[in-house]
Amino acid sequence: VQLQASGGGLVQAGGSLRLSCAASGSMFSINVMTWYRQAPGKQREVVATITRVGSTNYADSVKGRFTISRDDAKNTVYLQMNSLKPEDTAVYYCAAVRVGVTPSYWGQGTLVTVSS
Repeated sequence: VQLQASGGGLVQAGGSLRLSCAASGSMFSINVMTWYRQAPGKQREVVATITRVGSTNYADSVKGRFTISRDDAKNTVYLQMNSLKPEDTAVYYCAAVRVGVTPSYWGQGTLVTVSS
């Protein structure tokens, strides 16, 4: 499985961005897709997850502002980010989990910069 993340960029506070994570290869064994982020000088953190059946979960810091979704026909997972804040500035990564919580596959990061 290969993951290709895209959609990052520079946006003003209060703005929106949509990240995409396109997967190639067999997704049969993938149970959970996850968006992570890593801000400068901070540890990587989970932003949002979506299961094979569409159940979602979000970090408290993004609840109500971010929405994770999936289009299985396109093998793509999205992260719609609204009401962006400067503290959302980070490199965002998508990852695929087969079993448990540890990702088996990672995409390259996409940089999101939110200016105040």
